[in-house]
Amino acid sequence: MTMGTRAAERPSIGFIGLGKMGRGMAARLIGAGHDVVVWNRSPAPVFDLSTQGARAATCSAEAARVDVLHSMLADDRAMTDVLHQGGVLSALRPGAVHVNHATISVALAKELAELHRSRGVGYVAAPVFGRPDAVPSGKLHVLAAGAPADVTRVRPQLESIGQSVWQLGDAPERANVVKIAGNFMIAATLEMLGEAAALARAHGVSPNELFEVMTGTLFSAPVYKTYGRIIADRAYDSAGFGLELGFKDTRLTMAAAESGGVPMPLAAVLRDAFLDALAHGDGPRDWSVLAEVSARRANLDGRGRGADGR
Repeated sequence: MTMGTRAAERPSIGFIGLGKMGRGMAARLIGAGHDVVVWNRSPAPVFDLSTQGARAATCSAEAARVDVLHSMLADDRAMTDVLHQGGVLSALRPGAVHVNHATISVALAKELAELHRSRGVGYVAAPVFGRPDAVPSGKLHVLAAGAPADVTRVRPQLESIGQSVWQLGDAPERANVVKIAGNFMIAATLEMLGEAAALARAHGVSPNELFEVMTGTLFSAPVYKTYGRIIADRAYDSAGFGLELGFKDTRLTMAAAESGGVPMPLAAVLRDAFLDALAHGDGPRDWSVLAEVSARRANLDGRGRGADGR
């Protein structure tokens, strides 16, 4: 088999939504040798990826006239706007597969699965775990749910994007449930770290000292190390994952809990903490700034205690 024949067998790929995550994910597909056409509302990432070998689409519908469309959009509204007003759903041809990486509601996930099925288009939910700095090296963890044949078809692309692919069954919304539950667990961890840091500071112990001990003993997982360091240094301005997105995901958690009849009292606590942080103008900052809510409640800075605990 010649190189030309192998290249011809590769599916054409579209990618829409080139934010902090999507841009790097599309670059991974380009780097793996795929023919990728890209579209984004703002042109800068499209230009950047075109210098790496991507083809620029003039509209979202043009990017959808491919064998496999990947999308990474911010929320339910952005997803539905692009699918309907943007013409993506009508542009997807029968037999194509849409791989949706966005963190969306369980209700919309079910709706999208049915919409695609009615048009003869495959639909795979493939949200990811990982911060933007994990994307260039392919260190994301990919969740995947959808018809087995569709998941199998796109799996090589998912493996180009992430270090692991977790298949979660035939119903696409299963992947979204796991993603929402996972983000809820991270948000709960941020609240716990913030409260623990406030307690330590109030008694003259710096968060750096506290988290060095805890991540070196009982809590050695990456989530504690990564966010413990950010909180201890109060390094919130380089947002890997914005507070506004964290608030959105907490609301998705509460909606999924309500529809499933699952009491989640901690989710309500987190919602109010997010609202407090948003009210203080922290929306664009990293969602670990949630820890500052605990510091404000204790009036630690007003008492003259800084990040060093004194």
